[in-house]
Amino acid sequence: MEASSAEPGNSAQLNGHHEPNGHHEASSRGILQRGAGRAAQPPGPGYKWIALSNTTLGVLMATINASIMLIALPDIFRGIGVNPLQPGNTSLLLWMIMGYLVVTAVLVVSFGRLGDMFGRVRIYNLGFAVFSVFSVLLAVTWLHGTAAAWWLILGRIMQGVGGAMLMANSSALLTDAFPTNQRGLALGLNQVAGIGGSFIGLILGGLLGPVDWRLVFLVSVPFGVFGTFWAYLKLRELGVRRPAKLDWAGNVTFAIGLIAVLVGITYGIQPYGGHTMGWTSPFVLTAIFGGLAVLAVFCVVETRVPEPMFRLPLFKIRAFTAGNLASLLSSLGRGGLMFVLIIWLQGIYLPRHGYSFSQTPLWAGIFMLPLTVGFLIAGPVSGWLSDRFGARPFATGGMVVAAASFLLLELLPINFIYWQFALILLLNGLGMGLFASPNRAGIMNSLPRESRGVGAGMSATFQNSAMVLSIGIFFTLIILGLASSLPHALSHGLIAQGVPRADAARVAALPPVSVMFAALLGYNPVQTLLGPAIAKLPASHAAYLTGRSFFPSLISPAFSNGLSIAFDFAIAACLIAAIASLMRGRRYVHEEHGAGAGEQPAAESGFAGELQDAGPAAKAAETA
Repeated sequence: MEASSAEPGNSAQLNGHHEPNGHHEASSRGILQRGAGRAAQPPGPGYKWIALSNTTLGVLMATINASIMLIALPDIFRGIGVNPLQPGNTSLLLWMIMGYLVVTAVLVVSFGRLGDMFGRVRIYNLGFAVFSVFSVLLAVTWLHGTAAAWWLILGRIMQGVGGAMLMANSSALLTDAFPTNQRGLALGLNQVAGIGGSFIGLILGGLLGPVDWRLVFLVSVPFGVFGTFWAYLKLRELGVRRPAKLDWAGNVTFAIGLIAVLVGITYGIQPYGGHTMGWTSPFVLTAIFGGLAVLAVFCVVETRVPEPMFRLPLFKIRAFTAGNLASLLSSLGRGGLMFVLIIWLQGIYLPRHGYSFSQTPLWAGIFMLPLTVGFLIAGPVSGWLSDRFGARPFATGGMVVAAASFLLLELLPINFIYWQFALILLLNGLGMGLFASPNRAGIMNSLPRESRGVGAGMSATFQNSAMVLSIGIFFTLIILGLASSLPHALSHGLIAQGVPRADAARVAALPPVSVMFAALLGYNPVQTLLGPAIAKLPASHAAYLTGRSFFPSLISPAFSNGLSIAFDFAIAACLIAAIASLMRGRRYVHEEHGAGAGEQPAAESGFAGELQDAGPAAKAAETA
């Protein structure tokens, strides 16, 4: 399959110059008008703000839906009649959480590459439409039980396909629309909307889920429909499209390899046989190491095909490589943070302070608002400043601030004073916002025009894959901490309250992941784990076991052990990310420092030659 060739005169039109009228010009104009948002005429001065508002809506919608189910999961599972904590149903719970993240991580590079070939606006518009259609289908499911759960998982995966189309092309559309001295601000606002959306989704899920679980999916539909038509009518194709053949070998090997690794991580969290977790499972080991082997084959394939999907030569650009390495490490440090904070709040802090277990999902989202506020404050400001002073000081400083906030979280007692917790979350949000906007602007500024789509997709792949890996790492560290002392404490505490030894032994033998998921879902953990056995106890003992103090007091010491290890990992990841960010060099913009800057469109000079020639210029611009 081959993209339609760019007709003579097209590059000149896209750069504001006009060739004499002729057949080729008319043909090019017609194609772009019908398929890519009326790009025949140069956009007006207000177009960049239209692009910013539309892409921000798209990214916000995609990221809200990545997290909205976390808080609404109890209402969703009750609505479809499934107990996710029953044996055999844990995989349903994990795929409901992880399926969307996995598919976006796998597909963003492919859709970014397709945007470079066929038009970024076209792929972006399609993403809005796909996302909206499957939001409707998720809400109108007629199924019940396990079948309904798998239908929702499939729908979430297809939502992720639309989300990947949006995320892969939004940064490239903004980079095309904004001049170099305003990209940091634009990409900063877009990036903050994306990161802030993940926390806004928590609150929306907590508000809408108790009313009707279908609203969790329907809330996206009006915005998706509006965004689809708005993007179709207003967005214009300003990028340079390069005719190329699809890299089928690269797409297939990349998808198989990355899916295998991420699936292995997902199942590694679950118990296996008599083991607390599944990291020793033959399936998990085969998936992870087999996936890594396929990804190694993918790297070889990409060096031998004429039009590779994954532009490995882009890593010759120092600012691109350092920025993506810092982004990957930052995502490793913060990806599992949301889950850890939710379990901390829902399982321990909120019940101890008078909130019933059923109320904790909503209040956990509300209590984490300072984190979002920090993002919203620091993101736009740091992006604006990076336009003038470069990304390095702000992105590097942001990671140092984030590392300091993780250290302060580690020093907090389990039963903390909230204002201290809130200030530390605000500091963490400020640090992450300080990093995210300049880092994304630095990455996008370093790219040649015709590679912005695939470059943005590569960056999103690193970030999304690291998020999934981070969730696996944080879960593993917390569960290992729980496994060290929770079974004995649980057995001893239950027996002391009159629970028969057989029932206490059965509950104590359950994998710690069951206890953690019970807290994550806002269920009453002891009541859920004991089941009918609770009815055999004296009323006073049953009330104490299912009350607000027994479970939080029981789990706190074991949870604290795992929490400290998880925060140590986050601190290390953020500090290494700061070092990677420091290595990016001074401000580097490809249009200004790359080969032929200001002379001709990048598409005319050729991709490989441009990267070769950009080396010395890039090094001169990046000298520390």
